Amino acid sequence: MSFRFKVLQLNMQFGQIWSEYYPDHAPIRLAATIKEIQSHNADIVMLQEVERAQAGGLQAEVPPNYTELRKALVGYDSFFAYPDANPQELPFGIGEAIFSKTSLRDTLRLNVPSPAIEFDFWGETRMPTDRVMIGATTNLGGHEVRLLNAHLLAFFMLNVSEEKQGQRELVLEQLRASQDTPTLLCGDFNVRKHLDLVDQFATAGYRTVQTEEPTWRRRPFVLDHIFYNDWLKLIRHEVKPTPASDHHVLVAEFEFAR
Repeated sequence: MSFRFKVLQLNMQFGQIWSEYYPDHAPIRLAATIKEIQSHNADIVMLQEVERAQAGGLQAEVPPNYTELRKALVGYDSFFAYPDANPQELPFGIGEAIFSKTSLRDTLRLNVPSPAIEFDFWGETRMPTDRVMIGATTNLGGHEVRLLNAHLLAFFMLNVSEEKQGQRELVLEQLRASQDTPTLLCGDFNVRKHLDLVDQFATAGYRTVQTEEPTWRRRPFVLDHIFYNDWLKLIRHEVKPTPASDHHVLVAEFEFAR
C-alpha cells in the first residue's frame, strides 16, 4: 500500500470560539482549538492567526498560544513566525505555525508587504499591516516535502480589488521555486473570488483540494485552501465545521503520485 498522510488547515482565530450572535465578542478557549486539532490526528498541521495582536503592535517574545500548542501537540516538531511588528496592528489574529510529526528543517520566514491603503476603523484612519509567509521542509514516506503556509490580507474587507496587489505574486514565486519537489501550500488566502486564485496558482502547476464548500462562517466564501502539485495525489478531503473558530477545518489525505 502506498504511503498516505493527512494535512490539516485551520485559521484558528487565536482560540476565539464561534458565536452566532456575538462573533466579535466570543470568549477565547484555546483548549477547544487544541481538542479540535488533536481529534484529526493529522501528520501536518498548518495554522494561521495563532496569536492575538496586542495594543501598539507589541509581540510577546514567548508567544502564549503557540507555547500552549507545542505543549499539547506531543510528538510534533514545529515552526512559528510573527509578521513584522507594527504599531498600527489591529486586535485580530496574527502569526502562523507549522506542526509536523516528522522533523522540520530549512525554515522560511518571508515578509509579505501590504499596500499603503487608508481605511476607516471605528472612526480612525488606519493602514493595513504586513503579512508573513512561512515554510519548512520535511520527509514523509521517504520523500522530501516542502511545506508552505500563507495568510494574506482581506482586500475585500477594504473594498479594494484583490488583484495586482503583489501579495499573491510573492506566494506564486515560492510555488514556482518548488515545482521540482512535492509541495503543499496551505493557508487563509482571503480571496473572495477564489477561482481567480485557483487559476493563478494553476500556472505554476498547483491545484486546490476543493472549490465548492465555504470555509468561513461570516460570509459564504472559500477562503481556506490546501494547494498541491503533481508530485502528490489527493485521496480524500473534508470541510468540517468547528465551534472552535470562525473558519472551518479543512483536512486532506495524500499519497505520492511519482
